[in-house]
Amino acid sequence: MGIAAYLLWGLFPLYFDALKPTGPWEILAHRILWSLLLCVVVLAVLRDFRWLRDLRGQYRLLAGVTIAALLIATNWVVYIAAVTSGHTSDAALGYFLNPLVTVALGVVVLGEKLRPLQWAAVGVGVFAGVFLTIAGGRFPWTSLALAFSFGLYGLVKNKVGAHLSALHGFTLETAILAPLAAIALGLIAVWGGGLDFGRHGAVHTTLLALAGVATAVPLLLFAAAARRIPLVTVGLIQFATPIMQLLCAVLFLGEHVSTARWIGFGIVWIALILLTLDSVRALRRARAGQLAA
Repeated sequence: MGIAAYLLWGLFPLYFDALKPTGPWEILAHRILWSLLLCVVVLAVLRDFRWLRDLRGQYRLLAGVTIAALLIATNWVVYIAAVTSGHTSDAALGYFLNPLVTVALGVVVLGEKLRPLQWAAVGVGVFAGVFLTIAGGRFPWTSLALAFSFGLYGLVKNKVGAHLSALHGFTLETAILAPLAAIALGLIAVWGGGLDFGRHGAVHTTLLALAGVATAVPLLLFAAAARRIPLVTVGLIQFATPIMQLLCAVLFLGEHVSTARWIGFGIVWIALILLTLDSVRALRRARAGQLAA
């Protein structure tokens, strides 16, 4: 289930590229609204609405979910914009940087102490960012926006996730975003030249309508896998997604990746190798401690 989730995420560039010429804001709105509809249908089949009553008066929880919803919406629209504008390699770099950003957020926000290999990984990651900025002649805004928005989303979910299941949390996030999505569609319809939904053939319309399924299925697969396998394993599998995104960009979407960019990716991969080695060593030490106890 974990491998399936990350493979589906890795194929997202091909899916969103097929939604052109629809703009990123309309795609985002469809993604939110169709996801909410799918969640409501699933909850209706399961007859699982009782949890909504438990949310009364939980303002802190609702505030956290709202922040998480805005962060994931930001991540989605930046990603969609990157793919549909021919910058899928920037998106792939963002998800390569995400584990390093997550570790850095743990230090800055949570006050966690890093082990030597983690410090080395973060240092190499920072060097990669500086190198890519200088070699590429521009600041990697897209990559960092994706890495930080998803890293912050994970941080917020870590705080509020224990109170909601994956389905309940995703339903609440899309419900919070739904009014904004509806407003966005209205603005596009009135002042943005009209909606693309239904204007580019049956296949294009069907793909837009399936945005909810495409969003929800890998998320639910990931949530199911995360409860059954060690976090280190999850961390190792996650690298499949940006690798596939990069391959999609080069092999199928015709994007050119410069030599300097490949060198930058190589530096990031060194940081990820250090981070992975540290995670494996920490897991082995924890298991040894359990056996000794």
